[in-house]
Amino acid sequence: MLPDLPLEPVLELVGVFVSGLSGALAAVRKQFDVFGVVVLAWAAGLGGGLLRDVFLGAVPPVGISDWRLIGTAAVAGLTMYFFHPSLVRARRAIVVLDAGALALFTVVGTVKGLEYGAVPVAAVFVGVFTGVGGGVLRDLLTGEVPVVLHHRQLYAIPSLLGAVAIAGLWALEAYTTVTSLLVVVAVFAVRVLALQFRLNAPGPWREPTSRG
Repeated sequence: MLPDLPLEPVLELVGVFVSGLSGALAAVRKQFDVFGVVVLAWAAGLGGGLLRDVFLGAVPPVGISDWRLIGTAAVAGLTMYFFHPSLVRARRAIVVLDAGALALFTVVGTVKGLEYGAVPVAAVFVGVFTGVGGGVLRDLLTGEVPVVLHHRQLYAIPSLLGAVAIAGLWALEAYTTVTSLLVVVAVFAVRVLALQFRLNAPGPWREPTSRG
């Protein structure tokens, strides 16, 4: 977790709630029942942290042991279930807030990896998995190819850059509350700008040619 940052637990709860809304929204669009909506909210909100803790051997993972986080994800699911007609119209706001969750989870995951003694490269992987893991689980559970893999969105790339920045600051002993917040803001800004200007990751170097 983020040392010397009193607001971090609150920010993490906000991140779980917002990511949970995105997962529940996907479930509503697939016409899932109330149980399915809550499960998708949990998967999107806590899936990244679950993967992180499994990789680090931090058991039991917070995704199944921290009642505050589990409850927050459940509230997000029920909120979307009951109020989705109005919340669907606010989809753009949810996507923007989800960018904030991506930034926060990336930093939190990288720092936790470093605190557990992972080498910088491993900590970067942990940070990226924490940032994008919830979205990947959400898409898999709804029968979709994960957006992070096939829509060429700048989603994993900002997370990767943020995780590398945190690992570098940690190695240089320059990691502080201020620098961590700067990384959160930077990852968020890159993601939002990519959405605003429809910036995509490069596609195949050469388009496949048809035969025959």
